[in-house]
Amino acid sequence: MKIFSHHPAPSDAATRQAVTPVICYPNETLPVPNLDQLRSARAGWEKVDEVLVPPRDAACFSVPAGCFFRITSVEGPQVGDLNLWSQDLTERFYSGKTRALHGTHVSTGDQLWTNFPTLRSMAVITDDTLDWYGFDSFGGAVHDVIGTRCDPYTHSLLKGGQYHQCCHSNLTRALAEARGMGLWEAEAYVHDVLNVFMCTGFTRDTGQYFMKASPVRVGDYLEFFAQIDLFGALSACPGGDCSAEHSSDAAMCYPLLVEVFKPASVPQGWEAPRRNGYDRSHGV
Repeated sequence: MKIFSHHPAPSDAATRQAVTPVICYPNETLPVPNLDQLRSARAGWEKVDEVLVPPRDAACFSVPAGCFFRITSVEGPQVGDLNLWSQDLTERFYSGKTRALHGTHVSTGDQLWTNFPTLRSMAVITDDTLDWYGFDSFGGAVHDVIGTRCDPYTHSLLKGGQYHQCCHSNLTRALAEARGMGLWEAEAYVHDVLNVFMCTGFTRDTGQYFMKASPVRVGDYLEFFAQIDLFGALSACPGGDCSAEHSSDAAMCYPLLVEVFKPASVPQGWEAPRRNGYDRSHGV
């Protein structure tokens, strides 16, 4: 947390601290999705599937490449933890690289990227009813790729409890049931999440991850366009709107709705992204 100082500052401390930062991964050369074309493809689309995720639970869903899916708050303020994979589960959402490329929080126009060696766009965010929120005075924003997911291991470490409705547990059970796996096999596929609707940031004094009451309300949604065939799992966090804690049987929790839409035709100019162009024959 860097709150303890055991060594005196050197004479040039202020000069060192004043060095201008440099963006690690300038993203001007990333392929830019044509949002106008993608959004125009919504005209005449057909809803082909929907899944209602119960409170303090998770559910799985599939989205073919070239289709859209929405996550909607349907009964009350609720955040969700999202995992995404290719249909064979070997290619998955890479939250750390998505964060490095787009920032700590994502919204309309940002892309979700996959793990190595594919490292390609798996989905594009095409609409976000909370895009008005931006960054608040605390440094908080919505839809983060900085949190890992609430889990029973950290809960046990910090509180000594045995809580089994954490998002990690929910996602594991949902994946195991959907794919006919044992729990331990399924757990290995559960990965760091996109925290849908969650409002988070880092404290400016200690750099600690914080959460606050989500601004999500009934009817708010986050919409995606699938760039590859997707298999997803969404957990309706036991913290509800995460205004107090995220592993709780006391918080008010609500379901989340996942809807899948098939456009009438393929968006003009759209092609499924290819695998990353790095040639591994030169060594990893």
